[in-house]
Amino acid sequence: MIGKLHGKIVPALCLASLLAGCSHGEKETEPTVTVQVAPAAIKPIQEIVRAEAVLYPLHQAALVPKITAPVRKFFVNRGSKVRAGQLLAILENRDLAAAATENRGSYEQAEAAYSTTTSASLPEEIQKAELDVRAAKANLEAEQKVYDSRVMLFNQGALPRKELDASAVSLTQAKNQYDIADKHLNGLLATGKQNTMKSAAGQLTSAKGKYAGAEAQLSYSEIRSPINGVVTDRPLYPGETAAAGTPLMTIMDISQVIAKAHLPQAEAALLKPGDPATLTAGSDEVQGKVTLVSPALDANSTTVEVWVQAANANQALKPGSSVEISARAKSIPDALVIPASALLTTPEGATTVMMAGSDGRAHQREVKVGVRQEKEVQITEGLKAGENVITAGGYGLPDNTKIRIENPNAKGGE
Repeated sequence: MIGKLHGKIVPALCLASLLAGCSHGEKETEPTVTVQVAPAAIKPIQEIVRAEAVLYPLHQAALVPKITAPVRKFFVNRGSKVRAGQLLAILENRDLAAAATENRGSYEQAEAAYSTTTSASLPEEIQKAELDVRAAKANLEAEQKVYDSRVMLFNQGALPRKELDASAVSLTQAKNQYDIADKHLNGLLATGKQNTMKSAAGQLTSAKGKYAGAEAQLSYSEIRSPINGVVTDRPLYPGETAAAGTPLMTIMDISQVIAKAHLPQAEAALLKPGDPATLTAGSDEVQGKVTLVSPALDANSTTVEVWVQAANANQALKPGSSVEISARAKSIPDALVIPASALLTTPEGATTVMMAGSDGRAHQREVKVGVRQEKEVQITEGLKAGENVITAGGYGLPDNTKIRIENPNAKGGE
């Protein structure tokens, strides 16, 4: 029995050894990797900067009264459209109206007093001084005539020297009296009238200022809109008094909105005022443009604030809501473009792609990247138009690996 088994085992072992020798002598088959490729093509590409933003109205006014008083009447409600200068509410103002009326009366009295002062005759003292001047002048003229007559008589020998000298003394005294009276009158005219006019003018100015202040206080009780817009908040009811610093109502101009976003410095540096942009809120898309790229960094986030302004004709965009902004920073009409999925990064940090060569193998090539747009990138160096790059299956693929293209319509080329 044992002999028979031994006879069967030995031939089996010989056959196994023969088969093993044959398998070690046969050459191993090279693996083939299935990949997908796409050609590098000349086409337009745009660099788009995207970010989340918050919407703000174009203009906003929180109307805080300058005086503290109950609301007598509102003329608008929340949601009402208003125009600049429109009367929105009136505060209790009967005391202010009375004060304005009183000050208007004082002002009119001051005007009348000023008019009387400027058009009336000179004061009594000036009138007396004028009379004194006239009398002194008349006396001077009379003494001058007497003196002249006595000089003529003295020359003819008909008048003694003593009487001529007495006449000369009288003439000198008359001249002195006239000079004194004339100087006194001129002094009164120069100072007295000037002071009287200044006093009247000062009273008029004071009355006018008080009247203007009373009118201003009265006007503060009339709440008017400083802008065109819509009433977005009106927290009070008639009869209530707004607390200090609390807005009576809020007006927003939402005919246009401003989306404010905070971008990293590198992305913000790509934008400038005037660049076209799109605001996306749900299914709504509105075209706008960049209006501000802040020249300073936000101290807390070290980001740059960017504003995008857009028309809001149908008021679909609501201030306070979040939107996505897409701003076109750069546009190249004839860029060399490949799918972004073809890009690879080496451990050393270099950017590469795997080429689908005409020899049926994959070849690694270093490239330089320009503009990026969603799923496409611009290649500035390292590729030529028409060359195929591996878009799927190239990650971790060794250089010179044999490949099989899954999309055979793409032409091979290195």
